[in-house]
Order: sequence, then C-alpha cells, then structure tokens
Amino acid sequence: MADAEKKAPPTTDAPAEEQKVVRKKKIKRTLPRARVCIHAGENNTIVTFTDMEGNVIGWSSSGSSGFKGTRKSTPYAAKVAAESACLKVKPYGIETVDVEVKGLGPGREQAIRGLQTSGLNLESIIDTTPIAHGGCRPTGRRRV
Repeated sequence: MADAEKKAPPTTDAPAEEQKVVRKKKIKRTLPRARVCIHAGENNTIVTFTDMEGNVIGWSSSGSSGFKGTRKSTPYAAKVAAESACLKVKPYGIETVDVEVKGLGPGREQAIRGLQTSGLNLESIIDTTPIAHGGCRPTGRRRV
C-alpha cells in the first residue's frame, strides 16, 4: 500500500524553457567636474559627490566609514569619510570639484583636507551654512 500511495510527480509535455535574465549594463559616464557637498553636523559628517545638476554619484559618512558613538564626531573621522567617498567615485574620472560646506561641526576643515589628499583639484569652497535672521514674528500675549 505504501508503494501505491507514492505517486510520481506529474510530467509536463512542454520542454523546460530556461529563462535568461537580461541585465542592463550600468553606464558609467566620465565627469571631468563635480560638486562635493559636505554636511558637518555635531554628531556626524556626510560627504556627497554630485554632478553639476545635483544628481548623486556617491557618498560616504563617518558612520558608514566604521566609526561609532562619539568617535563619529571627530575631525579624523571626517577625513576618512571624505577619502572613502573619493574612492567610491573614482571610476567616474573626476578631476576638479566645487566644494559646498554646510554646518559648524568639528569635521569641516579636515573633510576638505581629505579631498585634497585624495588628489582632487578644488575649484572653489562655498559656505552654505544657514544663518538665522530673527525668525517669524512671535505670537502676541494671550488676552482673556
């Protein structure tokens, strides 16, 4: 009875078609010039490479470079993050960069030095840190 209960799997008459997975080849263009946005916060430093239109090419941060906790907010971590971001965008052939720095964190200067040590020519350095202007008009005192 055990042999009768076991049935062979049903066979299909159609031949087994192997479906080929077609992958698009990622086209990496060469960019002679790019923009680097450095966000130097109190707890982390983020370095982002974009083309001149603002499309992100590659990025790195102190946290993604392997630093945790209070070591993320050190100038050395910012330098390492800038160098690792340069390695990620090396296939694009970037030679000169425009640097935009935002924030007042401890990694401002060292992130720029990290870009210089990796062999990039710095065309300009622009500070885009937002400046408070006094804000909106405060609400009036409650009258009952």
